[in-house]
Amino acid sequence: MAAMNDVPPIAERLSRMIQLPTVSAELDERGTAPFDDFVTLLAELYPRVHAALTLERHTEFGLLFHWRGRRSAPDGPLVLMAHYDVVPVDESDDWTHPPFAGVIENGSVYGRGALDDKGPLIVILEAVESLLADGFTPARDVYLSFGGNEETYGSAAIAIAAALQERGVVPWLVLDEGGAVVDAPLPFVPGRAAMIGVGEKGVMTVRLSARGDGGHASAPPRRTAVRRIARAVERLGPGTFRARTPRAVSRMLAQLAGSVAGPARLLLRLLGALPPLSARIFAALGGEAAALVRTTVAPTMQSGGTAANVLPSQASATLNLRIALGETVQSAAARLRRRIADPQVAVEVLEGSDPSPESATDNAQFALLAEALGVSHPGVPAVPYVMMAATDSRHFHRFAPAVYRFAPLEMSNAQRAAIHGVDESVEIAALERGERFHRALLQRLQ
Repeated sequence: MAAMNDVPPIAERLSRMIQLPTVSAELDERGTAPFDDFVTLLAELYPRVHAALTLERHTEFGLLFHWRGRRSAPDGPLVLMAHYDVVPVDESDDWTHPPFAGVIENGSVYGRGALDDKGPLIVILEAVESLLADGFTPARDVYLSFGGNEETYGSAAIAIAAALQERGVVPWLVLDEGGAVVDAPLPFVPGRAAMIGVGEKGVMTVRLSARGDGGHASAPPRRTAVRRIARAVERLGPGTFRARTPRAVSRMLAQLAGSVAGPARLLLRLLGALPPLSARIFAALGGEAAALVRTTVAPTMQSGGTAANVLPSQASATLNLRIALGETVQSAAARLRRRIADPQVAVEVLEGSDPSPESATDNAQFALLAEALGVSHPGVPAVPYVMMAATDSRHFHRFAPAVYRFAPLEMSNAQRAAIHGVDESVEIAALERGERFHRALLQRLQ
């Protein structure tokens, strides 16, 4: 680990944040102390933010800072969002550095939350703190909305969004985590692009359950509860939902066409102009490309049985769906039942939210994001796309007209794979550019 006097302050502060294991899915085991300590740490690290902005607590885990602007803008404030909870760590995984040590080494900060989402959170606070030190006041009101349970479906963000809506506060622009500055955004598109989520897929958790005759495993019937569930899961393959290209992906393809030459440019223009063709090609590519154009079904948990030689009387499987734009929770559940085609398999929707509407790219809000990128990441274009994961911003998009999902950090393919995985890390230089992005965004706010 580098000596602390050689470490940029932003890296040291992020390291201290990572050392607090704010794992929202493990509240029963860890308690709320890490979350309380995190809030206390923010007050220590960012005294100007806490002196100049008003802070409201919403639920036990929601923080809403209000920064009053120079004027009252009739078209609403800016809302910058992030979350400070993180996902659990599988103790059997082999991390290079302990996940909650916040190790600083080789120009990077390592640990759970470095990218999701304490890194994006800290660059917001660094920008606001430094602007306050310069005596700056934004042109319009700014809210900082930080949730402590985004990874467990975001009741804090729900409460914050509801409070603003009840007060008649309709944000002019909402910016949350999501896309990033990436290399080669598509396999045949070289160069860097800032991928900005203009729409967000819905999310749904479904439990499949079946009952059957229990008994001794030495004489199993033709179809046990476990076999029914296994057959149901097998019927929900990649082709369960029809592929179709949302407008955001067509816009993405058209814009990326401008950054390449030769046959690749012609291909991108063709795909952008012919959504049925792009849907078929992206579906065939699989992985992230396929997820852009269809609802995905991922079996994530299964249970059934109490002993190796006993037939279980019941079995279940849990599915995680990411619902494509154009579908709904209701239509997705109906599709699952049709594909499973077994009345003895119960399909129960445990929780779900519909996809977001798409935000525009030909407006002042998107232009402001592109302008700020020109300061922090010169020459990197702002490119719209569909966010495949769920964010807290989905609780704003039903009453706010311009909601975008973008963390102004460079992320390699390996770094993106480490989110929710092993060896999560962020480069210190990326954090410093992220702070510059938010400074530029706030300074250019009209």
